[in-house]
Amino acid sequence: MDRRRLLKSALYAAPLFTAGRLYAAPAAGPRLLVVFLRGAYDAANILVPVSSDFYYASRPNLAIAKDAALPLDGDWGLHPALKDSLYPLWQQKQIAFIPFAGTDDTSRSHFETQDTIELGQPITGTRNYQSGFLSRTAQVLSGMQPIAFTAQLPLTFRGGAAIPNIALNFAGKPGVNDRNAALIQAMYQGQDLAPAVAQGFAVQSEVYTAISGEMIAANRGAVTTKGFELSAQRIGLLMQDKFNLGFVDVGGWDTHVNQGGADGYLAGRIGELGRGLAALQTALGPAWNDTVVIVVSEFGRTFRENGDRGTDHGHGSVYWVLGGGVKGGRIAGPQVAITQANLFQDRDWPVLTDYRSLIGGVLRRSYGLSQAQLAQIFPQAAPADLALV
Repeated sequence: MDRRRLLKSALYAAPLFTAGRLYAAPAAGPRLLVVFLRGAYDAANILVPVSSDFYYASRPNLAIAKDAALPLDGDWGLHPALKDSLYPLWQQKQIAFIPFAGTDDTSRSHFETQDTIELGQPITGTRNYQSGFLSRTAQVLSGMQPIAFTAQLPLTFRGGAAIPNIALNFAGKPGVNDRNAALIQAMYQGQDLAPAVAQGFAVQSEVYTAISGEMIAANRGAVTTKGFELSAQRIGLLMQDKFNLGFVDVGGWDTHVNQGGADGYLAGRIGELGRGLAALQTALGPAWNDTVVIVVSEFGRTFRENGDRGTDHGHGSVYWVLGGGVKGGRIAGPQVAITQANLFQDRDWPVLTDYRSLIGGVLRRSYGLSQAQLAQIFPQAAPADLALV
C-alpha cells in the first residue's frame, strides 16, 4: 500500500460523528470550499496595482516593487511569495482575482464584519444568528455533505442539520522568545550596542503585547497559516470522496505593525497560505477539476501605510476563486483606477462587487440554482455573473 493510501486509511479509521449521525460519502457533484482569512489581509500587497503611481507614493516602506511582483497583466502583479504555489495556477488559468470585493458593512469591526459575511444576510434589520449562508446552501442543494475544518462550528454553518467539524489549530510561536532575547542581550553586555539591543527587545515586547490581544481576538480560534499549510493535505483527502461543502478559517492577517513588503511578516503568511492551497490541489488529485475554492476576508486594509509600517482596518478587499474548472488567468469584476480620487472615504479601496453577489453567481453557475433558490441563500442580493465557472 503506498503512502497516499496509508494516509487515507488513517484518516478514515476514525469515522466522523455529529449528534450520533455517521456521515457517508456524498453524492457526485461539484465541491465547494470557502477559505476565510480572519483578521483582514492586506489585499493591495498581494494583488499589486503595479501601474498605479499613487500605490507607490502611499506605501514608501511596504510597496512591492514593479520588478519584484509576478506579472499578471499591465495593471496588476502578484506577491512574489506566491511564485511557486499560486502563480502556476494563474498560468494554467485556474485562478481568478476579484478586486474591489467585500461587504456593505462599513463598521471596520473584525467581529461585526466577519459575522456579516458568515450570515450572508442584509445588514439592515435584525440578524438571525442561527442561520448561516453555508447552512442555507446545504439545505437548498441536495446531496451535500458539509464539513467545517474549525475548532467550533462556525457561524456560517449554524442552522439546519448537524454538521461535523474538525480542529486544525496550531499555536504560533514568537520569532525570538524571552530566553533567547536574554542570551542575545548578554552577548552585547558592556558594549556600545548594549542599550540599543535592550531597547529593541523592549519595544518588540511592548508592540507584541499591544497587538497580540487584538490579533488573537480577530482570529477567533482560526488555524494559523502554518497550520493550514500542514493540514491542507488532510482537507483535500477528506473532500476528495467524503465531503463536498467545506469551510476553513485561517488567522494571522491583522497587520498593524511591521507588515513588511516583498519579505517580512505578511510575505511569510501569504507564502504559507499559497503552499497550503497548492497542497490542497495535489491532495484532491483529479477531483481538483471538479472543485471550486473561494478565498474571502472580512475587509481590506487602509491603502496608505501607517506610522508603524503597517496598515489599519479598511473596506474593499480582493477575493480569489480557484479550481480546475475555474475560468481563471484574469482579473474579474468591476474595477476603477487606483487613484486618491477613487478611494472610499479617502482611505480604502471601494467595494464594487458584493460578496453575496459573487458567491451567489458561482453557486448559480456551479449548481444551476434558480433565482428563488439563490434568494433563500442570500436574501436581497442579486447574483453577479462574472463567468468564473
